[in-house]
Amino acid sequence: MYIPLSASEAVKNIKSNDNVYIHTAGAAPQTLINAMVARSNELKNVNLYHLHTDGEAPYVKEEYKGIFQANSLFIGTNVRKAIQDGRANFIPCFLSEIPSLFRKEIIPIDVALIQVSPPDRHGFCSLGVSVDASKAAMEMATHVIAQVNKQMPRTHGDGLVHMSKMDAFVEVDEPLHETILPTPSAVEDKIGNHVASMIEDRSTLQMGIGTIPNAVLSKLTGHKDLGIHTEMFSDGVIPLVESGVINGKYKKIHPGKIVSGFVIGSKKVYDFIDDNPMVNLLDIAYVNNVSVIRKNPRQISINSAIEVDITGQVCADSIGTRFYSGVGGQMDFIRGASLSEGGKPIIALPSSTSRGQTKIVPTLKNGAGVVTTRAHVHYVVTEWGIADLYGKSIKQRIKSMIDIAHPDHREEIERQAFEVYHLKS
Repeated sequence: MYIPLSASEAVKNIKSNDNVYIHTAGAAPQTLINAMVARSNELKNVNLYHLHTDGEAPYVKEEYKGIFQANSLFIGTNVRKAIQDGRANFIPCFLSEIPSLFRKEIIPIDVALIQVSPPDRHGFCSLGVSVDASKAAMEMATHVIAQVNKQMPRTHGDGLVHMSKMDAFVEVDEPLHETILPTPSAVEDKIGNHVASMIEDRSTLQMGIGTIPNAVLSKLTGHKDLGIHTEMFSDGVIPLVESGVINGKYKKIHPGKIVSGFVIGSKKVYDFIDDNPMVNLLDIAYVNNVSVIRKNPRQISINSAIEVDITGQVCADSIGTRFYSGVGGQMDFIRGASLSEGGKPIIALPSSTSRGQTKIVPTLKNGAGVVTTRAHVHYVVTEWGIADLYGKSIKQRIKSMIDIAHPDHREEIERQAFEVYHLKS
């Protein structure tokens, strides 16, 4: 029976030493999170597991040491400093494999805090903007506590959950957290042009979040019959759907459908996915499965990086030893796109940081994590051009990478390359 409780009553299912999962991104149930934290004087050693979450993460404050221990499978801005300071943990894992951590009980889940749409007349709610690994965590949890939000979009796909599967309900009526991206810079605009030139009609796209993916999408208005199979998407796809550029007509799996694991963006994209049968939000173990990704011909993977060395090693999760984001789905889609017929895995990034430091480097920073190996990389794109590294020798790669570095840094990179790799001209 659907009997709403107060938030304080609902979170009484959380006990000391429990493993608690928190719903992803804009679905993070802030009312339940705050109610849980309000019980801090009654709890100890509660392990929290989550991917990137939007909104506040009060549980990582110093005052809750020994009470709540955050364990992040992908680092968001709200826990980044706590992880870098050692107050929270980072668990590196391919996004495609995170559901199996829960299903195999490598990480057993006692309580799942989720946010859902109101139940329909058959008693089914929707996980809304976030199915990803949250579906698996919810299914494996001993107790499921739901924040039922009138403003949560009802989405098609794997996210339907019957109210009988939930142990406690809290009703709210509040907007989801929005992520509003700035207009792409001149540099990002150039990168968008380069990447768009690589995309053929009838391609299927995967893109992460950020201004570079949006810059790429803005350059595709003249393309035809594009599809989407991606771990996530944002507002940038909407104009292309409305104009008919994105229609999924030539996808081999889920033709005509936008396939994703979760959605991040503004209210506009949340409204777009609400009860939209064109959009299927599916379990990320399926979405990011390489054997699934590769089935779509001309699969394009567009991902970014913190830095790339001149042999093609991609660091995307840390700045040296400082963990910054996570492994995510980059490797899942790099590999899937490379095995797709006509597919192209692309790493796209500005050649320099906002402070003018080069992001195309002779060697990665000490302690930097290699998310994508030099053997997996095909294309690296900056505002200065496209480096095609696949099948190329180290010497050929170094020349190509120097060519797409910022001109102010090329001479120094070349000098260090000759020293580090003992190259002869």
